[in-house]
Amino acid sequence: MSLIPTSLLGGRRTNVFDPFSLDIWDPFQDFPFPSTALSAPRSEVAKETSAFASTRIDWKETPEAHVFKADLPGLKKEEVKVEIEEGKVLQISGERSKEKEEKNDKWHRVERSSGKFLRRFRLPENAKADQVKASMENGVLTVTVPKEEVKKPDVKSIEISG
Repeated sequence: MSLIPTSLLGGRRTNVFDPFSLDIWDPFQDFPFPSTALSAPRSEVAKETSAFASTRIDWKETPEAHVFKADLPGLKKEEVKVEIEEGKVLQISGERSKEKEEKNDKWHRVERSSGKFLRRFRLPENAKADQVKASMENGVLTVTVPKEEVKKPDVKSIEISG
């Protein structure tokens, strides 16, 4: 249940406690500007911002690695970039192209997002950033970042005299 009425979010449901499920609400989205020249750019910015924010990525840690999974339906691996910045920041980016509009087409609803997306994650100290592997299968990007083995300190028993 959301604490913010869905009517304020343009009918979209959100979980206000989950920082990864934030919807971008633009209070001026449907505001009637006197000139369409003013409203058109805002609409494009809102769409790109929405695409940026709606790329959902799961991050799980296993004993061997940090594993990131992103749903990127309709994208080819050539349209997605996986980079490591500054040795410890994983960056996943790409662009979903807008479908070409034909003159005779009449759109009833457009819900699929298009535009650029970018997500960044600061990797923990135990990540081996130089051994990152990425694969894409059925529209799901999987990025695996191996972890350094945790060295257990040598414990030396000391005999207690007495």
